[in-house]
Amino acid sequence: MVDDRTAGALADEAGIGVLFAREYPRLVRAAVLLVGDLETAEDVVQDAFVGVHRRWARIADHDRAGGYLQRAVVNGARSVLRHRAVVRRTPAVLDVPAADSAEEVLGRAVRAEVLSALASLPRRQREVLVLRHYLDLTEAEIASTLRISTGSVKTHASRGAAALRARLQSGEDR
Repeated sequence: MVDDRTAGALADEAGIGVLFAREYPRLVRAAVLLVGDLETAEDVVQDAFVGVHRRWARIADHDRAGGYLQRAVVNGARSVLRHRAVVRRTPAVLDVPAADSAEEVLGRAVRAEVLSALASLPRRQREVLVLRHYLDLTEAEIASTLRISTGSVKTHASRGAAALRARLQSGEDR
């Protein structure tokens, strides 16, 4: 026999499962753009989900948990970037895998160039561009996630896109 407490716990787990299936892939892709690598991005998103899971019973409106996750991912990415700045004194050796074809090499080079140009933008511009163009959030959603005004979102998006375009056209990050 399933009591009310067990039924509630099962409903909570199902709700978190639905949220995970819906949000995890897109949040990981956005986090990759913020932190620059898949493994760290997955860790950031998983940490955000752990936080939601811990607080699930205390979240009054489960429909708003997606916004909490977005904010947690952005904050987690900021923490990672701060930590990296501290440990830059001991740079890691990059392991570059061998490519199978010239097309793969070119694709990797272009991706690396875009990621490098994106990483060179000021933090707020990078965050706004990732949330806008990758997660497809509206200006109001970005403003809510980053806790800034919609006017600031517009300014950061415009300046960030212009700077990114200029860097990629000039080959500044090559």
